[in-house]
Amino acid sequence: MRKIFVHFIWSLLALSVVASAVAFTAIWFGWIGYMPPVEDLQNPINRFATQVYSSDGKVIGTWNFNRENRICVPYSQLSPHLVHALVATEDERFYDHSGIDFIALGRAIIKRGILGQENAGGGSTITQQLAKQLYSETASSTVERLLQKPIEWVIAVKLERNYTKEEIISLYLNYFDFLHNAVGIKTAANTYFNKEPKDLSVTEAATLIGLCKNPSYFNPVRYPDRCRNRRNIVLSQMQKAGYLSTAEYNEYSDSPLTLDFHRTDHKDGTAPYFREFLRVYMSAKRPERSDYPSWNKRQYVLDSIAWVSDPLYGWCNKNFKKNGSPYNLNTDGLKVYTTIDSRMQRYAEEAVYGHVARFLQPAFFKENRSKPNAPFTDALTEKQVNQIMERAVLQSERYRAMKAAGASDKEIHTAFHTPTDMSVFTYHGDLDTVMTPIDSIRYVKSFLRAGFMSMDPKTGAVKAYVGGLDYNHFMYDMVMNGRRQIGSTIKPLLYSLAMENGFSPCDKAPNVQRTYMVAGQPWTPRNVSHSRYGQMVTLKWGLAQSNNWISAYLMSKLNPRQFVSILHDFGINNPDIYPSMSLCLGPCEVSVAEMVSAYTTFANHGIRTAPLFVTRIEDNEGNVISKFQPRMNEVISEESANKMLVLLRGVVDGGTAGRLRYKFHMQGEIGGKTGTTNRNSDAWFVGFTPQLVSGCWVGGEDRDIHFDSMRMGQGATMALPIWAYYMKKIYADRTLGYTPMVFDVPEGYDPCKTDEEDVAGGIDEVYE
Repeated sequence: MRKIFVHFIWSLLALSVVASAVAFTAIWFGWIGYMPPVEDLQNPINRFATQVYSSDGKVIGTWNFNRENRICVPYSQLSPHLVHALVATEDERFYDHSGIDFIALGRAIIKRGILGQENAGGGSTITQQLAKQLYSETASSTVERLLQKPIEWVIAVKLERNYTKEEIISLYLNYFDFLHNAVGIKTAANTYFNKEPKDLSVTEAATLIGLCKNPSYFNPVRYPDRCRNRRNIVLSQMQKAGYLSTAEYNEYSDSPLTLDFHRTDHKDGTAPYFREFLRVYMSAKRPERSDYPSWNKRQYVLDSIAWVSDPLYGWCNKNFKKNGSPYNLNTDGLKVYTTIDSRMQRYAEEAVYGHVARFLQPAFFKENRSKPNAPFTDALTEKQVNQIMERAVLQSERYRAMKAAGASDKEIHTAFHTPTDMSVFTYHGDLDTVMTPIDSIRYVKSFLRAGFMSMDPKTGAVKAYVGGLDYNHFMYDMVMNGRRQIGSTIKPLLYSLAMENGFSPCDKAPNVQRTYMVAGQPWTPRNVSHSRYGQMVTLKWGLAQSNNWISAYLMSKLNPRQFVSILHDFGINNPDIYPSMSLCLGPCEVSVAEMVSAYTTFANHGIRTAPLFVTRIEDNEGNVISKFQPRMNEVISEESANKMLVLLRGVVDGGTAGRLRYKFHMQGEIGGKTGTTNRNSDAWFVGFTPQLVSGCWVGGEDRDIHFDSMRMGQGATMALPIWAYYMKKIYADRTLGYTPMVFDVPEGYDPCKTDEEDVAGGIDEVYE
């Protein structure tokens, strides 16, 4: 009987061994369960965030998939304390096994499985844990988890065959989700300690490795005491493994838990408007007319032009990886090197915010305090205001959600007029309040908007890009996406056409109001100032004073179709510009980026430079896969450009931009032009020096939201100070290398001898 029992036991054991061998062979070749293909095992992490760099070497943000802002860090860039803490805590025999630690596995089976000791530790190696993270779904039951284990063992062995121990540690730390959107060790080190992984101290490394057991339970932000205790357990394991002395352990374990925590979000970082524009711009697909609504033909035309002319537009869908698939900014771990200078970007944001939020907005609130139509102009009737608000309701997310849920128009109307708890934006932080949704729409509209861009006229490098005042609340980008009427900032483009057609700054024109016939209808341009009415004045004086009558006179001497053509040469891509007399006063809608690019012509000898946003792109292995060069086209001759410098310097030295001299005391040669549209709806200033061209627009979300007074609503008050504040900060930072300079024109160049009164007359009466 005993002999039979022994034979049975041996047979059972042999059968188990054979069954296990068969099972593991089946798992190995993928006949049972899921076994990733060799390609996946050789590249197990297929989602890395793309890093966006500034021209001065700063990471200004990342693009990632589902908040997996994972950035690859090689083993050489890991702190040795991280490696020691991980090995000592998770797998003390890591360097001695080939994926499976049979000693730890046996201990776990006996102590935890048979004896039920919960603190006996697990049997999973670092490699097995990596296999679980990479390829195992969350188990819904104990049985399912037991079935996953053998598959993870086989994958662990295969990983050990494909990678060195150092590479496995790097993979593990790069993949792990450390909570708070900190996916991967680089982002975790930055999120919790504002450091690079290689710079982490012993206690910091132990804290992060402690999270590997259960990041939610040991969350250092919510449960600091619990996290500190877990950190000390890691430290004790490091001491036990010989990585720390007893004295070091005592010192580190007594230290407090110290964080430098900041949550990582795609909206965080430098230049959020720029980064979002760039992400969308690079990811664009080839424009197809059927993808655009009938009312948006203009955008289709603009996108089609960009697809053909700009290598950066749609870059992801024009360039392909080795496997033939297009690039994905969210998962391919690219490095995008932009032209943005992080210091100049900060100065631009400070200038925009400082002027609009601290000066213009309080003044706007004060002007609207007693207006029944606020924030809309008093020129509107109550019916017109209601129509605007009705359109805003139809465009709101709340309306779309209720409509999709099947709510009736009556129910929606009631909901929009019912007070509800909400959080609203203020410049002092979000405010919890009770307000009807319709009132909240009007409240949001009461905040002024702005857009600002600065670029190098020689290279086209965009140095600063401010699409608005607060990306979290006002996401619409007023640099590239927003288009507003440009008013008098169009006049230098008109004068350029005149210079190309033989005019000179010293030529004279009658300063009188005239009526012109436009499409069979009389058109009489108005002018704010009547200074020197009835006199013959020079074109230089006319542009300096932004005189509409002189601009209309010039337009009458030129061909409107030729003007539209040169506007396109200046980079104004709006296909809806109609050739008419009134075009000389800027009724067309143009973006800030287009206007800044157009003005590079004057600082660059008649050559317009298109905005350059990116210099190069690298793949996740550091290979340069794309380089970008400046795109230029000649708009006017060098002689005409020199004449325009004389004209535009006159605007600053004695015209509508004169306050740059007498109020802001700006030094060096400067050219520029202010612009103000009807009823002060849009305020502009585009200014340039030999080294930088910068432009700014300020206005309301709707054209009917604006200052009613010309004193406050003109471009010289609303937009010009932003340019001045920005340039003063640029000049003050000696590390940037910008100083007041003179333009590169022939020595002694003077196309006309002009009396001082022609240039500097009537500064106090000048508007715009």
